[in-house]
Formats: sequence, structure tokens, C-alpha cells
Amino acid sequence: MMKRVKWFAFVTLLSFAVSFSGLAAAQEDSAGQENMAPQQPDVQQAIPPDEIPPGIVKRQGTEITPPSSVSTPGHGAHTNLKIFVPAGHQLSSAVPDYTFAETPASIGCVYGLENSYAGCNPDTHSTEHPTGGWGAIAIVDAYHDSHIASDLAFFDSYWGLPTASFKQVEANSSFGNLDGLTASCSGTPASASGSGWDFDESQGVEWAHAMAPDAEIILVEACTNNLPDLLYANEVAAKEVQSYGGGDISNGWGLPESSVGVAGDKGGTLTEQQDDNFFFRNNNNKQITYFAVAGNSGAEVLYPGASPWVVSVGGTTINRDASGNFLSESCWSGSGGGLSTKEFWQNPPNINTGMGPWTNYQYPLFAGAPGELPARSTPDIAFDADPASGVYVYDTDSGGAWYIAGNTGVSSAALAGIVNSAGQRLGMVGPGGWYTPSELNLIYSILPTHTAYPSYYYDVTTGSNGHAAGKGYDQCTGVGTPRGLKGK
Repeated sequence: MMKRVKWFAFVTLLSFAVSFSGLAAAQEDSAGQENMAPQQPDVQQAIPPDEIPPGIVKRQGTEITPPSSVSTPGHGAHTNLKIFVPAGHQLSSAVPDYTFAETPASIGCVYGLENSYAGCNPDTHSTEHPTGGWGAIAIVDAYHDSHIASDLAFFDSYWGLPTASFKQVEANSSFGNLDGLTASCSGTPASASGSGWDFDESQGVEWAHAMAPDAEIILVEACTNNLPDLLYANEVAAKEVQSYGGGDISNGWGLPESSVGVAGDKGGTLTEQQDDNFFFRNNNNKQITYFAVAGNSGAEVLYPGASPWVVSVGGTTINRDASGNFLSESCWSGSGGGLSTKEFWQNPPNINTGMGPWTNYQYPLFAGAPGELPARSTPDIAFDADPASGVYVYDTDSGGAWYIAGNTGVSSAALAGIVNSAGQRLGMVGPGGWYTPSELNLIYSILPTHTAYPSYYYDVTTGSNGHAAGKGYDQCTGVGTPRGLKGK
């Protein structure tokens, strides 16, 4: 029987890999886009047996990285997906049958978003989910998911969440010219099914809604995964979110900062960093906050998370005992983070050429020696992202149902939901009409406080992504993970 189970699991994994890579290739043929996601097999990696503190149980299994998450120069932005297959389990299941994968209720309990219960165990209290939310949360992704509405509805129904108020928007040329950009398609974007982008869309809308059930959820689909199309989609997302009075925008995608360039024109080439920042700071006096992934490959710096106008989201591991009870959080080894090589404090300050007094939230941390210009550091804040302590995602595009996902993409969407539920409505509003990332100002203002910081944030002090976690700020988990809604 054991041989048969192992063989079935292997065949299932292989089938999943073929589904992702084969359908992505078909997209490229039909859409005629030379900058589609690279067509490579799924990357499967056995999770190594780390040194684990006593009492903590490390879940054993296999990580799968879909083709859309493989970074290849010249192929546009990539998702930040990792899917976890527990030892002895299938890739996907008809029902959530893995008792230690995180649910909306268990995550809400760990992060202090709802009434807590002993152990915050995922196998109990499955309907005690978070509440709250206002305005709208937009998830920006590439390509079109024809099943997203039904997948979200099933996710909500299964966990007892309120039915989402949901809107799907295609960021095509019907929106016209937006700040010098136009979309590369005039109709529905190519299908996302089987490429990995479909899964990214599912996890984004489901977990943003799980953390802020009362907010409008908007999926904005870019024509391709090329940077101009994704930035155009952020422009569309800003218009949509603002029509609901404001809210938050999450980007589960990223690309190496080195491929973006530094300072210049905001035209189709997007070769200059300060103009890429323009697309995230141009909502002056609007109640919109942007979130983006820090990355899933350890100590790396991704755009747009490196933009000083965007909240960069890192990743943690939720540590549990053999019974599934919560013990602690540690730095996830895959979490992105580090110092930008593009974004530096400007002297003399000039808002058109980079960082300055309007983005000074990290200045006390990274001022450096006299005459040394500090660089932007990522991430700013963190959320569970380890696939071995992953969350449930429902997605039917690749022939499956319930998957376990762990990545900073789902972290970005979930944190957008948490900040949304906090209801601060800060966005880019500043005194005198100045551009200022007010949400980041709030997060970092709490860091040096004696009583608020340990009450509002969990200081992650163990683990490493190439940068060791430690007291206060670190380049794996930022200021830490949320505890409650205050200070968010």
C-alpha cells in the first residue's frame, strides 16, 4: 500500500507540473507575447531537516515552485508562489485534510484579530474568523482567471465567511492613457489557467477577504506580466479603489530591482527608478496604501517592494507543537529582504529623484556615517509565509481544489486586509498636500516605543534568511508581525 501511495503522489505531482508548464506554453502561442512567464518545469524541493528548538514540530513535505515564480531575465515580473505537499498527502485535496495548515480562524487568532482561543489551533474553532474592513482592497495580477469568482465564493462558504462583494476588472486599453502608459491589450487578457498566475489571484483575493470581510475585493488583471502592463494595472486599481472611498492595493508579483533601472522617463521603457516610484506615490491626498512582496528566495530585494512608497512584506514561520498549538514565530529562510542598490536618501532632497524627508521613516535606523546616504531597507513588516506553515487556498484552474500555500504573495494580500480592517485610512495623505507614505510612518513610529511596540507587534528574533532576525527591526521580518489592529 505504501508503494502505491508514493507512486500516486508522484504521478499527481508530475501531472501538476505538466498542467502548469504546458498550459503556460499554450498561452504564449495563442497570445503571441514574447515576454510571457518562462516555460520551465516546476521546481520541487524537499524541505531540509533544520535544527529545531525543543517542542516545535517541523512539518515534513515537498515545496513546489510553479513556472510563474521562476525569475528569468527578459521574461517580465514573476509571482512569488510556493505550494506545500505534506508527506503522505496529495498535492491537492477535495477537502482541507491537513490539520496543521492555517485557516482564517487560526491566523486571526495568532495575529490577535479576533477572540483568541487556546493554542490558536487550525483544527478547531474554524468559524471564528476575523471581521471588519472598509472601502476596497485591490489585488493586482497578470492574465485572466475565469474561475476566480466561484473559487472565492466556495472559499468563503467553506470557512463560514461572509459572501464577498467582489469585482473583476480587466486592465485593458479601454481605460485610455494613464500617466503616460497604455495597456498592451484591448480585450480580455490571455488565460491565467495553469500558469501559476491563476493560483496567485486565488490566494490574493481569498486571503485579503478573509482578513477584511467587509471590504470590497477587486481583482485587477494586467494584460501581461510585463512591467508596463502591471504598473498600468496599478493605475487602474487606484481608480477602482478610490471609487469606494479608498483602501489598499496588494501586488503579489515582483522582479529583481536590478532589472528596473534608476532615474529617468516614465514612458514605455521604464528604465528609471524614480519614475517607477511615481506610479505608487501619485495618489496624493488619496486614502490608498500599496503593499508588495519582499520575495521568496532569501536575501533578495524586489521591485516594487523596494519602492519607498510601498509597504514591503516579508515572511515568517508559524511554529507549533505536536498537537498543533501555537508556540512562536521565526524568520522564514525564504523571506526576501536586504538593502536597495537603487533607492538612496537624496542630498539635497528632491522628490523627483528619490528618497528624502517625505520618506524618512527608516532614516533613524540607516542614517550611517556622516556624509553616507542611507539606502531603503526591506521588508517593513511580515506575515506567515513558510510553506510548511502554509495557509489553505482554493483554486480549481489546474484541476485541483484545496492547496497549501506559503509565500510572501499571500502575506502581502493578507496584510493589506489586516491594515484595511484597522481602519486608519492613511494612504498617502500628508500635511499641506505633500506626498507621504503615512502607513509606513505609523509602522515605524511605533518601533522605538517602550509599551506600544511589544503590544502591537510580535518581535521575531530567531531564524535567518541570510540576514539574521533579531530584536527590533531586521531584514527578514521588518518590525515584526501584527498583534491586534492597533498601530496598523
